[in-house]
Amino acid sequence: MLQKYGAHQPTPSERSCALEFEAGRHLYLSLMSAPPSYSANDFEAQSWQHLQDLVFRDTWDSRLGRYRSPFVYRGMRSFGYTLSTSLQRLGGTYHELEHHLLRNFRKYARDTTTPPSATVWDWLALAQHHGLPTRLLDWTYSPYVALHFATDDLHAYHQDGIIWALNYVKTAEQLPPALQGVLAREGSNVFTSELLSPAAPSLLALQDLQQEPFVLFLEPPSLDARIVHQYALFSLMSTPQALLHNWLAERPELFFRIRIPARLKWEVRDKLDQANITERVLMPGLGGLSSWLHRHYSSAQGRPNPGENAEPPG
Repeated sequence: MLQKYGAHQPTPSERSCALEFEAGRHLYLSLMSAPPSYSANDFEAQSWQHLQDLVFRDTWDSRLGRYRSPFVYRGMRSFGYTLSTSLQRLGGTYHELEHHLLRNFRKYARDTTTPPSATVWDWLALAQHHGLPTRLLDWTYSPYVALHFATDDLHAYHQDGIIWALNYVKTAEQLPPALQGVLAREGSNVFTSELLSPAAPSLLALQDLQQEPFVLFLEPPSLDARIVHQYALFSLMSTPQALLHNWLAERPELFFRIRIPARLKWEVRDKLDQANITERVLMPGLGGLSSWLHRHYSSAQGRPNPGENAEPPG
């Protein structure tokens, strides 16, 4: 019997595809929705000097009698940016693609210094370093490197920037007992691939350590001078779907955020340049050199020409 036009009954395969598409759409919309409010953890820099006080707040270690920051920092050019990963920003059923992305990266990668004994964490760090969508997020131990990445894009100088500061020492206390034991035996608060691999040899093994999502910090091998100069490390959530900014919203004692008003960006940028915190240093090579020179010789977009005898801004 012929069906009427428009009355087609979907096959099981079609229904499955439709359900997967709808699930992916809702997941994508949830990622793009407004993040939680962090107002109690937010500070706004009023001046360059005030910014120095903020980025170095709570860094005194009374046990050592030294300033030793327990924080790692992530700088972004827009205050509205969340801590979603490049994998999550793919949208759709991205969590199902993670394994395929990494498998094909390993298959087609050529001329790398990765040894045959490299762990999945070495490959994940290498992939992140070269732009593959992963669940990793870039952080730095240096607040000035974070400030660089909050002010490196001249086209975003009409927007407030942001620095996220996350206490990696206290964050390690939230790890599953097996991982806490690894760090305690090593006397460390962050992982290397060699430390992590015996306890979690795969992404699935990491997820199976604890039902509730958790985050750890992974120091990558010194793949090149860029990682070394940026004092870099990665955050790694235990599942690809877990959103770090949502996880932190439930643990406000672990972080704070600094808003960098658009009006301060030029001053911050110029003073970072004077302190040699530039692309030429942080991204060694002709690409970094060209980026620095391009920005260094650009006009001060959006800033009125003050004239020879004018007072400095701020």
